[in-house]
Amino acid sequence: MDSWLIWLIVAAALAVAEILTLTAALGMLSVAALITAGVAAVGLPLWVQLVAYAALAAVTLLFVRPLALRHLRRPAGARFGVDALVGKPAQVLTAVSGTGGRVRIDGEEWTARSYDETLVISPGTTVDVIEISGATAIVYPRD
Repeated sequence: MDSWLIWLIVAAALAVAEILTLTAALGMLSVAALITAGVAAVGLPLWVQLVAYAALAAVTLLFVRPLALRHLRRPAGARFGVDALVGKPAQVLTAVSGTGGRVRIDGEEWTARSYDETLVISPGTTVDVIEISGATAIVYPRD
């Protein structure tokens, strides 16, 4: 069996193992084996293939993997504007129903509607902002 085919099989096996484990390390080794298959296909001797694999594995594990992991673990972007209001508590100022009402969110007065069209929320109740639709807060009472 040709050595390039063996490297290709090794690359495929490492790729499958990466899919099952999601460590990013086996994926880097798979990429190194795939490139080494190309080196072997050119016809270079076994010792050159092994050196190429070792060098590629070291570079991908030491430099590429940390960059990939840092990218995957990046915190979600901060919400701002009306998106930042979703999930916040609000105080009901005037009765809120499916058709309207008023709430105070972070010191600002907002028009509001009840998430449940049949529900009427009395003044003084603390509610959660479920979503913002235009300039209207869709709210639901806290339990």
